Amino acid sequence: MDNINKTKTITIKSEFITLGQLIKFVGLISNGSEAKMFIMNHDIYVNHELCNQRGKKIYPGYTVCVDRKEEFLITNENQ
Repeated sequence: MDNINKTKTITIKSEFITLGQLIKFVGLISNGSEAKMFIMNHDIYVNHELCNQRGKKIYPGYTVCVDRKEEFLITNENQ
């Protein structure tokens, strides 16, 4: 994933966050209803595997990469 500018650390307060919630949380979409279309129109990798499930559970320690440009490392507040 050569084109990634910088990995951003995202801290969540719960056990997990769904992919749809995450892309809204990081500001890639403005509301949850946009999640399905965003995921269909972009290459999103969860731990280096292509994912198109907006309900995919993302746990602390996972990485999420969008279009090989933006990467997010998920942590929780206890880490």
